[in-house]
Amino acid sequence: MISETQKQRILEAIAANRKNYPSDAKHASALGISPSVYNGLKKGQTEKALSDANWVNIARRLDVNLRESIKWKGAQTETFKYISLQMEACQERSLSVILCDLPNIGKTYTARWYVHEHRNAVYVDCSQVKTKRALVKKIAKEFGVGTSGKYQDTYEDLVYYLRSMERPLVVLDEAGDLQYEAFLELKALWNATEMCCGWYMMGADGLRAKIDRMVECQKVGYAEIFSRYGGKYSKVTPDQADERKAFLLEQARVVATVNAPKGMDIGQIVRKSSGGLRRVYTEIEKIKKGA
Repeated sequence: MISETQKQRILEAIAANRKNYPSDAKHASALGISPSVYNGLKKGQTEKALSDANWVNIARRLDVNLRESIKWKGAQTETFKYISLQMEACQERSLSVILCDLPNIGKTYTARWYVHEHRNAVYVDCSQVKTKRALVKKIAKEFGVGTSGKYQDTYEDLVYYLRSMERPLVVLDEAGDLQYEAFLELKALWNATEMCCGWYMMGADGLRAKIDRMVECQKVGYAEIFSRYGGKYSKVTPDQADERKAFLLEQARVVATVNAPKGMDIGQIVRKSSGGLRRVYTEIEKIKKGA
């Protein structure tokens, strides 16, 4: 059962997300609700407005945490600055980039933040939409394009919309999880939206290994995809082990500094984290909930 407090939290997220869409109708479509229901939500009407399933669906899409959690502030880590600048360039100039780097350094957090703050940018977790059809429908839905008809109609409507709108950006996280047909469809989408849409593909070292392996085996489409995404891999972390360790610990320090309660031993939190940002969150959560 969705409580009124949770509904209000979701309404706040809906209001914050509105700026990323050109109209209420497009926003309503992206959220999967009718314009009339959307209008009621804008007025604060929550009683019998949606089923619990619909509330949960919107909360998931807008990344609303339905359980009580600690307040968390974004930090200007090197990863945050590097990725956000790259995404901005991709969106402004309709470029395409592949970022392959270590997990747990803030890639996903930065991507979600960027999409939340920039109009016409969408985030797709490819681990949840691994097939061709699921991927294209997810991208279409994020932009507010209808997905109820035939797949080919959805695809063509999406291409038309991407070519018509002002500087769209598609962020593809966990791209290494995509099936082969989905990669081929990304190539087709790139071809259809060349110079009209920015694409930002992210993953860990497995994505790089997958692309390199497929290119070496001359698997159809992979060399073309790699070429269209710049023909190189971007990376934030240093290659040398000692430099990489220092880099990760510094990131952990920056994040802990802006989120830990005053008076806490930042160094101790950083040491316990070993440079992992999820561990930084866990340590600070234990401190705040135990206070």
